[in-house]
Amino acid sequence: MTEAAAHGAHPPGFAHQFEDMQQQREAGNLGMWVFLVTEILFFGGMFTAYIVYRLLHYESFVTGSHLLEVKFGATNTYVLICSSLTMALAIRSAQTGKRKGQIIFWLILTMIFGALFLGLKFTFEWRHDYIEHIVPGFGFQYRPEWGSLGPGVQMFMCFYFFMTGMHAVHMIVGLGILTVLVIMTARNKFSPGYYAPLEISGLYWHFVDIVWIFLFALLYLIGGRY
Repeated sequence: MTEAAAHGAHPPGFAHQFEDMQQQREAGNLGMWVFLVTEILFFGGMFTAYIVYRLLHYESFVTGSHLLEVKFGATNTYVLICSSLTMALAIRSAQTGKRKGQIIFWLILTMIFGALFLGLKFTFEWRHDYIEHIVPGFGFQYRPEWGSLGPGVQMFMCFYFFMTGMHAVHMIVGLGILTVLVIMTARNKFSPGYYAPLEISGLYWHFVDIVWIFLFALLYLIGGRY
Protein backbone atom coordinates (compact mmCIF):
# COMPACT_ATOMS: atom_id res chain seq x y z
CA MET A 1 0.00 0.00 0.00
CA THR A 2 1.25 3.48 -0.84
CA GLU A 3 2.28 5.89 1.90
CA ALA A 4 -0.62 8.21 1.05
CA ALA A 5 -3.11 5.39 1.34
CA ALA A 6 -1.55 4.21 4.61
CA HIS A 7 -2.18 7.61 6.16
CA GLY A 8 -5.71 7.87 4.79
CA ALA A 9 -4.85 10.68 2.36
CA HIS A 10 -6.82 9.27 -0.53
CA PRO A 11 -7.25 11.34 -3.70
CA PRO A 12 -10.80 12.25 -4.82
CA GLY A 13 -12.72 9.29 -6.16
CA PHE A 14 -10.41 6.72 -4.60
CA ALA A 15 -12.09 3.55 -3.29
CA HIS A 16 -10.52 2.12 -0.14
CA GLN A 17 -10.39 -1.47 -1.41
CA PHE A 18 -7.70 -0.65 -3.99
CA GLU A 19 -3.97 -0.20 -3.53
CA ASP A 20 -3.81 2.97 -5.60
CA MET A 21 -5.60 4.91 -8.33
CA GLN A 22 -3.87 2.98 -11.10
CA GLN A 23 -5.16 -0.33 -9.77
CA GLN A 24 -8.64 1.14 -9.41
CA ARG A 25 -8.57 2.42 -12.99
CA GLU A 26 -7.39 -0.93 -14.36
CA ALA A 27 -10.07 -2.79 -12.40
CA GLY A 28 -12.76 -0.48 -13.73
CA ASN A 29 -11.59 -0.86 -17.32
CA LEU A 30 -11.41 -4.65 -16.93
CA GLY A 31 -14.96 -4.75 -15.58
CA MET A 32 -16.26 -2.71 -18.52
CA TRP A 33 -14.43 -4.88 -21.05
CA VAL A 34 -15.92 -8.01 -19.48
CA PHE A 35 -19.35 -6.43 -19.78
CA LEU A 36 -18.70 -5.48 -23.41
CA VAL A 37 -17.69 -9.07 -24.16
CA THR A 38 -21.15 -10.18 -22.99
CA GLU A 39 -22.65 -7.51 -25.23
CA ILE A 40 -20.59 -8.81 -28.16
CA LEU A 41 -21.99 -12.28 -27.50
CA PHE A 42 -25.51 -10.84 -27.37
CA PHE A 43 -25.29 -8.88 -30.61
CA GLY A 44 -23.14 -11.60 -32.16
CA GLY A 45 -26.00 -14.06 -31.75
CA MET A 46 -28.34 -11.70 -33.61
CA PHE A 47 -25.79 -11.12 -36.38
CA THR A 48 -25.25 -14.86 -36.75
CA ALA A 49 -28.97 -15.57 -36.94
CA TYR A 50 -29.37 -12.81 -39.52
CA ILE A 51 -26.55 -14.19 -41.69
CA VAL A 52 -27.92 -17.75 -41.52
CA TYR A 53 -31.43 -16.71 -42.55
CA ARG A 54 -30.05 -14.39 -45.21
CA LEU A 55 -28.28 -17.37 -46.77
CA LEU A 56 -31.47 -19.42 -46.60
CA HIS A 57 -33.70 -16.67 -47.99
CA TYR A 58 -31.26 -14.61 -50.02
CA GLU A 59 -33.67 -13.18 -52.62
CA SER A 60 -36.20 -12.22 -49.96
CA PHE A 61 -33.56 -10.45 -47.89
CA VAL A 62 -32.30 -8.60 -50.97
CA THR A 63 -35.84 -7.43 -51.64
CA GLY A 64 -36.26 -6.40 -48.03
CA SER A 65 -33.00 -4.47 -48.05
CA HIS A 66 -34.24 -2.45 -51.02
CA LEU A 67 -37.16 -1.27 -48.88
CA LEU A 68 -34.82 0.55 -46.51
CA GLU A 69 -33.81 4.15 -47.13
CA VAL A 70 -30.01 4.36 -47.26
CA LYS A 71 -30.15 8.12 -46.71
CA PHE A 72 -31.57 7.59 -43.22
CA GLY A 73 -28.98 4.97 -42.30
CA ALA A 74 -26.09 7.01 -43.70
CA THR A 75 -27.20 10.16 -41.88
CA ASN A 76 -27.46 8.31 -38.58
CA THR A 77 -24.02 6.77 -39.15
CA TYR A 78 -22.54 10.25 -39.58
CA VAL A 79 -24.35 11.47 -36.44
CA LEU A 80 -22.96 8.63 -34.31
CA ILE A 81 -19.42 9.12 -35.61
CA CYS A 82 -19.69 12.75 -34.53
CA SER A 83 -20.95 11.64 -31.11
CA SER A 84 -17.93 9.38 -30.66
CA LEU A 85 -15.67 12.35 -31.39
CA THR A 86 -17.40 14.60 -28.85
CA MET A 87 -17.29 11.82 -26.23
CA ALA A 88 -13.56 11.43 -26.78
CA LEU A 89 -13.13 15.21 -26.45
CA ALA A 90 -15.02 15.17 -23.13
CA ILE A 91 -12.65 12.53 -21.77
CA ARG A 92 -9.64 14.40 -23.09
CA SER A 93 -10.84 17.60 -21.45
CA ALA A 94 -11.00 15.84 -18.08
CA GLN A 95 -7.57 14.27 -18.58
CA THR A 96 -5.97 17.65 -19.28
CA GLY A 97 -7.71 19.47 -16.44
CA LYS A 98 -9.97 21.68 -18.52
CA ARG A 99 -12.74 23.63 -16.83
CA LYS A 100 -15.84 21.64 -15.96
CA GLY A 101 -17.86 23.81 -18.32
CA GLN A 102 -15.88 22.50 -21.26
CA ILE A 103 -16.38 18.88 -20.19
CA ILE A 104 -20.10 19.49 -19.76
CA PHE A 105 -20.23 21.12 -23.21
CA TRP A 106 -18.79 18.05 -24.91
CA LEU A 107 -21.01 15.69 -22.91
CA ILE A 108 -24.16 17.63 -23.74
CA LEU A 109 -23.14 17.78 -27.39
CA THR A 110 -22.73 14.00 -27.31
CA MET A 111 -26.22 13.72 -25.84
CA ILE A 112 -27.60 15.98 -28.56
CA PHE A 113 -26.09 13.74 -31.24
CA GLY A 114 -27.50 10.66 -29.49
CA ALA A 115 -30.96 12.23 -29.23
CA LEU A 116 -30.73 13.30 -32.88
CA PHE A 117 -29.98 9.71 -33.85
CA LEU A 118 -33.04 8.45 -31.98
CA GLY A 119 -35.18 11.27 -33.33
CA LEU A 120 -34.24 10.47 -36.91
CA LYS A 121 -34.83 6.77 -36.28
CA PHE A 122 -38.24 7.13 -34.60
CA THR A 123 -39.69 10.24 -36.24
CA PHE A 124 -38.49 9.80 -39.81
CA GLU A 125 -37.27 6.29 -40.62
CA TRP A 126 -39.65 4.13 -38.59
CA ARG A 127 -42.54 6.49 -39.33
CA HIS A 128 -41.73 6.15 -43.03
CA ASP A 129 -41.71 2.35 -42.66
CA TYR A 130 -45.11 2.48 -40.93
CA ILE A 131 -46.60 4.64 -43.67
CA GLU A 132 -45.24 2.21 -46.26
CA HIS A 133 -46.88 -0.70 -44.35
CA ILE A 134 -43.66 -2.66 -43.93
CA VAL A 135 -43.70 -2.90 -40.11
CA PRO A 136 -44.39 -6.55 -39.13
CA GLY A 137 -47.47 -6.85 -36.95
CA PHE A 138 -48.62 -3.27 -37.65
CA GLY A 139 -50.54 -3.57 -40.90
CA PHE A 140 -47.74 -5.22 -42.88
CA GLN A 141 -48.83 -5.50 -46.49
CA TYR A 142 -47.44 -7.87 -49.09
CA ARG A 143 -46.77 -6.38 -52.50
CA PRO A 144 -47.68 -8.21 -55.70
CA GLU A 145 -44.18 -7.85 -57.14
CA TRP A 146 -42.76 -9.89 -54.26
CA GLY A 147 -44.62 -13.03 -55.29
CA SER A 148 -43.53 -16.02 -53.22
CA LEU A 149 -40.81 -13.92 -51.56
CA GLY A 150 -43.34 -12.11 -49.36
CA PRO A 151 -42.92 -14.17 -46.14
CA GLY A 152 -39.13 -13.90 -46.43
CA VAL A 153 -39.38 -10.14 -46.84
CA GLN A 154 -41.42 -9.91 -43.67
CA MET A 155 -38.81 -12.03 -41.92
CA PHE A 156 -36.12 -9.57 -43.01
CA MET A 157 -38.14 -6.66 -41.61
CA CYS A 158 -38.53 -8.57 -38.32
CA PHE A 159 -34.74 -8.84 -38.10
CA TYR A 160 -34.38 -5.19 -39.04
CA PHE A 161 -36.73 -3.86 -36.37
CA PHE A 162 -35.49 -6.21 -33.65
CA MET A 163 -31.80 -5.49 -34.28
CA THR A 164 -32.15 -1.73 -34.69
CA GLY A 165 -34.63 -1.64 -31.81
CA MET A 166 -32.18 -3.31 -29.43
CA HIS A 167 -29.53 -0.86 -30.57
CA ALA A 168 -31.92 2.02 -29.83
CA VAL A 169 -32.46 0.65 -26.31
CA HIS A 170 -28.69 0.73 -25.76
CA MET A 171 -28.62 4.31 -27.03
CA ILE A 172 -31.29 5.31 -24.52
CA VAL A 173 -29.29 3.68 -21.72
CA GLY A 174 -26.23 5.58 -22.94
CA LEU A 175 -28.12 8.89 -22.75
CA GLY A 176 -29.02 8.09 -19.15
CA ILE A 177 -25.36 7.41 -18.35
CA LEU A 178 -24.33 10.69 -19.98
CA THR A 179 -26.90 12.54 -17.89
CA VAL A 180 -25.30 11.15 -14.72
CA LEU A 181 -21.85 12.17 -16.01
CA VAL A 182 -23.04 15.73 -16.58
CA ILE A 183 -24.31 15.89 -13.00
CA MET A 184 -21.07 14.46 -11.65
CA THR A 185 -19.03 16.95 -13.68
CA ALA A 186 -21.14 19.85 -12.39
CA ARG A 187 -20.35 18.66 -8.86
CA ASN A 188 -16.58 18.72 -9.58
CA LYS A 189 -16.20 14.96 -9.33
CA PHE A 190 -13.58 14.72 -12.08
CA SER A 191 -9.98 15.88 -12.34
CA PRO A 192 -6.80 14.88 -14.21
CA GLY A 193 -6.24 12.34 -11.44
CA TYR A 194 -9.75 10.86 -11.53
CA TYR A 195 -11.91 10.56 -14.62
CA ALA A 196 -12.60 6.81 -14.63
CA PRO A 197 -16.42 7.08 -14.97
CA LEU A 198 -15.95 9.19 -18.09
CA GLU A 199 -13.45 6.77 -19.59
CA ILE A 200 -15.51 3.67 -18.82
CA SER A 201 -18.71 5.25 -20.12
CA GLY A 202 -16.83 6.27 -23.25
CA LEU A 203 -16.00 2.63 -23.93
CA TYR A 204 -19.69 1.77 -23.77
CA TRP A 205 -20.67 4.67 -26.04
CA HIS A 206 -18.03 3.80 -28.65
CA PHE A 207 -19.13 0.16 -28.57
CA VAL A 208 -22.75 1.11 -29.29
CA ASP A 209 -21.55 3.29 -32.17
CA ILE A 210 -19.51 0.43 -33.63
CA VAL A 211 -22.51 -1.90 -33.41
CA TRP A 212 -24.51 0.55 -35.50
CA ILE A 213 -21.81 0.62 -38.19
CA PHE A 214 -22.12 -3.17 -38.48
CA LEU A 215 -25.91 -2.90 -38.58
CA PHE A 216 -25.74 -0.26 -41.28
CA ALA A 217 -23.46 -2.43 -43.40
CA LEU A 218 -25.47 -5.65 -42.93
CA LEU A 219 -28.97 -4.25 -43.32
CA TYR A 220 -28.56 -1.35 -45.73
CA LEU A 221 -25.47 -1.95 -47.84
CA ILE A 222 -24.67 -5.62 -48.39
CA GLY A 223 -28.23 -6.87 -48.70
CA GLY A 224 -27.73 -7.07 -52.44
CA ARG A 225 -28.22 -3.37 -53.09
CA TYR A 226 -24.76 -2.85 -54.62
